Amino acid sequence: MSQTTADLKRQIGAATDLQSVVRTMKAMAASNIVQYENSVRALADYSRTVELGLGVGIRAAESTGSKLQHAQTPATNMTAAIVFGSDQGLVGQFNTIVADEALRTLAKLPGEQMTWTVGERVHPSLGDSQLQFAGRFNVPNTVKAIAPLVGQLLVEYETQTKHHPETQLFLFYNRPTAGSLYEPVRQRLLPLDNAWRRQRSEIPWPTKNPPQVLGNNLQTIRKLTGEYLFVSLFRACAESLASENASRLAAMQRADKNIEELLATLNASFHRKRQSSIDEELFDVVSGFEAL
Repeated sequence: MSQTTADLKRQIGAATDLQSVVRTMKAMAASNIVQYENSVRALADYSRTVELGLGVGIRAAESTGSKLQHAQTPATNMTAAIVFGSDQGLVGQFNTIVADEALRTLAKLPGEQMTWTVGERVHPSLGDSQLQFAGRFNVPNTVKAIAPLVGQLLVEYETQTKHHPETQLFLFYNRPTAGSLYEPVRQRLLPLDNAWRRQRSEIPWPTKNPPQVLGNNLQTIRKLTGEYLFVSLFRACAESLASENASRLAAMQRADKNIEELLATLNASFHRKRQSSIDEELFDVVSGFEAL
């Protein structure tokens, strides 16, 4: 059906309004990426400090003969998982990719399982599986909101697994990469076994004057271990948010390009239709003049 100039003008106006919204979302996504990436970089120094402290504490405990509790393979074979997704759409395959990684990993693990999801959009991607969902959390919308979420996750994990302290805890999230937008990450966070302690104890102190632990070595290790868990969850959430906004930015860039092409086509059609209408009016004037 042939379109009139009025129809084309309405379509051009709607496309222009949509382009304005898309560009606003692009600017917001780009701004969010910066704040989350900055938080991850700032957290790297603190994480390094915590691990150095753990190394010092573990070596001090071993040298004084303090007995560390070594995590063994859990007899109950219980597994817990936290999957970070998104609350909002327009992120491409962001939720599907991290959900697939979680399903592949958890399908290979025996025993009872429980899963927490962060984000409404990732929950349906896991809903068709046989996973037992223990809870669902909203995605934080600012850097300041990440810390309360991490605290809730740790409290929820401790509450659900208080009778099974050796439950394995896996984190699944997307991490920004240089070559592409992001990649799925699988991290086994708990239990902190012998291999984990050995790796931390082998971290060398950066100077020639190693520090000494004042007070109880085991208490110091417990405090630093709590900080290690907090930092790991915080980093996972921040990297997931940076990846989400990078995916949304890419989607908005594609949408902006498509709208530009659509506007070019609509404008060309509008100008042709308008020129054709002008030509018809001129022909009518000339024909009328010739008739006179």
